[in-house]
Parts: sequence; C-alpha cells; structure tokens
Amino acid sequence: MSTERVALVTGSATGIGRAVAWRLAERGFAITVNYSKSKKDAEDTVAGIRERGARALLFPANVADDTAVRAMIERTVEEFGGLDILVNNAATTYFIPHVDLDGLTDNVWDEILNVNLKGTFYCCRAAMPHLKARRGNIVNIASVAGVAGSGSSIAYAASKGAVNTLTKSLAKAFAPEVRVNAVAPGPVQTRWLADHQDMVDQAMASTPLKRPATPDDIADVAVFLADGTTLMTGQVVVVDGGRTI
Repeated sequence: MSTERVALVTGSATGIGRAVAWRLAERGFAITVNYSKSKKDAEDTVAGIRERGARALLFPANVADDTAVRAMIERTVEEFGGLDILVNNAATTYFIPHVDLDGLTDNVWDEILNVNLKGTFYCCRAAMPHLKARRGNIVNIASVAGVAGSGSSIAYAASKGAVNTLTKSLAKAFAPEVRVNAVAPGPVQTRWLADHQDMVDQAMASTPLKRPATPDDIADVAVFLADGTTLMTGQVVVVDGGRTI
C-alpha cells in the first residue's frame, strides 16, 4: 500500500475547490482534480498543484452519475495507491426568489438534488472502503443556506440542509475509522455570484464582519477539518462572518 497521502476534491476547477486542492498540495497530498464542464480551468488547477511540487490527476465526471463517480474513485486509487481525504465541493444552483414557488420546477429540483445531495452521497459511498482502509476523512462543502433556509433558491437551501444531515449520519455510521465534517460558508466571492452582487451586498449589510468570504477563507477551515484535527466529526462549521449569529 502506498504511503503517499491522497485527496480527491470534486468541483475543483475554480473557486473553493481550487483553493482547497492547492492548499492540500502544499501539504504534500497527491490530488485528483474533478470537473464536469470547465476543462481549461481544471487544467490550470492541475498546473498549480504541480507547481507546488505535488502529483495531480485530472478526471472529468458529473458527480450526479454514480458510474462516473465510481470510475473516478477507482482511477484515483489505481494512480496513487489509496485515498485519505474526500472533499465534496461540486454543486449547482438556480437563482430563484424564495417567493416564486412555481419557479421550482421538477427539473430544477432534480438537477440541484442530483448534484448537491445525491452526488455527495455517491462520492462518499464509492470512497468509503478506501477511506476506512486509511482511516481517512470526508469534508463536505455545505452552506449556511442549509442552516438558515436562505440562499439562491429554496431547492438549493434544502439540498444543503440535507448535506448537513448526511454529514452527521455518515459520521455516526463510520466512526471511528472515518471522520465526516462539513463547512457551511456564507456568500463566497467567486464567479458563481459574479452576476448577483446585489445579493452579496444585501447579505453583508447584516454581517458583523462586513465582507464575504474568499475561497481561501473556506479552504482554511476545510483543510483544518481534513488535516489539522483528529477529534472532530459530525460537525457543520459555519464560516459566514457572523451573519447567522
């Protein structure tokens, strides 16, 4: 069995996923970079990992596709010899006012739940035997939307609330071999919100620290949960500048 430490970060072409991948690379982890659409951005993430002296594998997969997820996990283990950390960052949303219930069509619900919830579950399920073998851990990137019922849409908030519950269920089921935690960011200044600055500004008006998170802010906490502590499990750590106090 390889002694090299290995991490898989889903949705790591840009934003939080890229920041987490680069931070883990700086700690010496070999990284599988996953993307579904943004190939050029994902290639840039891989280049950044290699510049940091770590090995990288690029694997395109929609996490809502269980077969593709299983192939990604197996390819990671084949390439690097095992798996120590899974970071479930891949997600999607639609920006739909919460009062627009008719806007929550079946297609909207299905896409958001398939990626955000089922995709997270598929990755956890496929990775679990390998994580158990290495006493590894999972970090799910959730959202304060799943804590406060806020965010881009009701369907998105519901999906992230479910991720929070999934985190706790898996933490109970697979302790002590595998720790499972989540980070729940508030608004993060990424391209996801680039066309919705009004939402960010409105949120900051009621945020004590008066600024949105950066990807590095969230990576700080994700990497701490993954590689900086050994006694935290089943926790959903809110990183929102104090907005939900």
